[in-house]
Amino acid sequence: MIEARGLVKRYGQVTAVDGLSFDVPPGRVTGFLGPNGSGKSTTMRMIVGLDAPDAGSVTVGGRPYRSLPWPLREVGALLEAKAIHPGRSARNHLVALAQTNAIPGRRVDEVLELVGLAAVARRRAGTFSLGMGQRLGIAAALLGDPGVLLFDEPVNGLDPEGIRWVRTLLKGLAAEGRTVLVSSHLMSEMALTADHLVVIGRGRLVAQTSVEEFIASHSGRAVRVRSPRIADLVPALVTTGATVEPAGDGAVVVRGADGPAVGDLAASLGIALHELSPASTSLEDAFMELTAGTVEYHGEVAGVPGTGGDGQR
Repeated sequence: MIEARGLVKRYGQVTAVDGLSFDVPPGRVTGFLGPNGSGKSTTMRMIVGLDAPDAGSVTVGGRPYRSLPWPLREVGALLEAKAIHPGRSARNHLVALAQTNAIPGRRVDEVLELVGLAAVARRRAGTFSLGMGQRLGIAAALLGDPGVLLFDEPVNGLDPEGIRWVRTLLKGLAAEGRTVLVSSHLMSEMALTADHLVVIGRGRLVAQTSVEEFIASHSGRAVRVRSPRIADLVPALVTTGATVEPAGDGAVVVRGADGPAVGDLAASLGIALHELSPASTSLEDAFMELTAGTVEYHGEVAGVPGTGGDGQR
């Protein structure tokens, strides 16, 4: 169980985490989502004691990480896969970690086999590809057979087979009753892997709910629109706070405005609509709608004028 209460972290004049509170219970995969710069990595670093909060607290199993007598046996973390001495072999890297926490040497070979690196265990880590480095980082997280696991972008650099393997692994670990917190920008993968979500923006909690409830709560606010004057309608929609993206066949998907609102706006401008229908909502769609106001930089969508929000490129 991970419990964060009122976490605050500042770097100079920048507040990276701002009064953040959430729980990560055992027995399910919790997805940790947020735009770039939202404070996810900083929060995970505070959980494992790499950064000290300026206010608030975070505990693992009721205790701060730094008070754990054998931390690798209780908490495993993959925060930066390449944080490995490049001259060490994969096996020697894990042996060194195991010795710091009195973990039996046989466990090193077990995790190397588990992550598919047994055949290259004596190769220098500096020669590994990004995907192999990810596997080694996962092996290090699993080394102490801990009950709490944190993974920051664990599928980065993996091929489709590797991504599926990580998905199965995370679900299996949660099914064993472990606490699993996973941060990722791949919404499609999170939709398949996570049971629950903690969503943050600009260091603050935006949502804490199940994946199904999160998607359902935003499914009524997306509509598909087609019009011969779509270029005139889009800027007007954006001024209302809606977001617009191309949907093919000259149509757009409007998020943040329901059908009646879009229809009324089009009518007030004398714009004919050839289609106005509900659009299906994915985890990515719901995430983009909910966090639109917390993204620091916006760009325009090619072919759809006026979608840039603040107009910055």
